[in-house]
Amino acid sequence: MKKSRLSLAVIAGAAVFLCVATPHADGANPAEVQESSGELNLRQALELALAGNPDLASFPWELRSGDARIRQAGLRPNPELTVDLENFLGSGPLRRFDSLETTLSISQLVELGGKRAARIRLASSEKEVSRWDYEAKRADLAAEVARSFVGVLSAQEKLTLAEETTRLAGEVLNAVSARVAAGKISPVEETKAQVAFSVSRIELERVNRSLEAARTKLAATWGSSKPVFSRAVGQLDQVTPIPPFEELADRLSRNPDIARWTVELEQRKAVLVQERAERIPDVTISAGVRRLRTTETDDPALVFGAAIPLPVFNRNQGKILESQYGVSKAEREREAAGNRVRSALSEAYQALAIGYVEANTLKSVVLPGARSAFESASEGFRQGKFGYLDVLDAQRTLFEARGRYVEALGAYHRAAADIERLIGGGLSGLSKSTETK
Repeated sequence: MKKSRLSLAVIAGAAVFLCVATPHADGANPAEVQESSGELNLRQALELALAGNPDLASFPWELRSGDARIRQAGLRPNPELTVDLENFLGSGPLRRFDSLETTLSISQLVELGGKRAARIRLASSEKEVSRWDYEAKRADLAAEVARSFVGVLSAQEKLTLAEETTRLAGEVLNAVSARVAAGKISPVEETKAQVAFSVSRIELERVNRSLEAARTKLAATWGSSKPVFSRAVGQLDQVTPIPPFEELADRLSRNPDIARWTVELEQRKAVLVQERAERIPDVTISAGVRRLRTTETDDPALVFGAAIPLPVFNRNQGKILESQYGVSKAEREREAAGNRVRSALSEAYQALAIGYVEANTLKSVVLPGARSAFESASEGFRQGKFGYLDVLDAQRTLFEARGRYVEALGAYHRAAADIERLIGGGLSGLSKSTETK
């Protein structure tokens, strides 16, 4: 059965898939995605993480809370019903209820200065900030899944390498034992071969443990304590020429950590607008009916009133000044966020370039030479031309080179995932260059 293969370098970006190819999860219950017990590719891992990640699950409720805040901000103040009873239970003519004066009135606070519109604007901007935080969390999760997936692929390759090393060490041990039994070489050589075989088995057990840890780490991204999938599939050995740094830097505006600051700045300005609106006093208007009850009359009368606070001392000066400082702070924070992201891009780009050069050099130069040397040493040992130490040294050189090749591939793909997170998109479709900055 042909295995499904998924390129890691040209998948169109983990962040792109998570933030564009999948719908926004405004609801509290994401679509249920089941983990298969078979092979797992990167796209399936991303779908599982998006549906089941515990940290991501709370954000849809935050977005719903934002809608509720917008709704509340648009509500007008409630009217007030007032009942006043005067001129009773006093002394003299007022000792009873003969002169009771009853007033029933309704008052309404009338907001001036655009306070309601300012509240709605502020609540809306706060929701947009939450949405961008959600996008940033989704992008973080996508990058984490990609890195963890690469970790599983690397661990699988290391396990294959360790199994082959153990197999070859066993074959060499058998060959050495046969030559010792024939009296052609010293028993010391057999002891050395036995030690090498035992060391390879210890390494095999260590790699097995590392693979299980990597699988568990990947499964944790979708909230699973134990992985169910049998094997991760992907083209770890596929590397593509890297694009120029300037082209990547031009796409930093798509990074949610930077893009959110445009909305954050609007939110700070909305706070300032609201605080400036608060300095304008509101008017409370009241109207009602008053009933005068005396020995001469028992007639009703209309009453009307208006109350306006006088902004003599408190004109909300402190809050306005604080909001102005908040806007200035947001501008500086946006600039600092841009610097941090660009610095992180530069670091990730260097790691990507190093991984690319190292992986290609190992594949095209080092590995062919090490493989040829090992094959020659093995054949010469069987013919009695070389000693066991020559075979052991050639074998160690070959497998160290293969192990380093796997490490270089892992570093390349992890750096690619970091860059895709930083530029808010995939590396595919960009012009390619092997030059480093």
